[in-house]
Amino acid sequence: MRIKVRLFGHFIQRFGFTEHELEVSAPFTAAKLIARLGMEGVPHMMAKNGKAIRPSQRLKNGDRIVIAPIFSGG
Repeated sequence: MRIKVRLFGHFIQRFGFTEHELEVSAPFTAAKLIARLGMEGVPHMMAKNGKAIRPSQRLKNGDRIVIAPIFSGG
């Protein structure tokens, strides 16, 4: 199955892409995606098709995933 991943903020420079399409085997979770991208232990926010998701969320063919750093400040 194919999923599209889009990064934001400093993740673009850190991980070397803005948008990338991946071929993965089902079942595939958000946690597996983070591991595959080498982002384990990196604080982030993740959304699937415009809605926030948890690491245990299963991904499906055609899903669009957004991963952004956690912003803070005031």
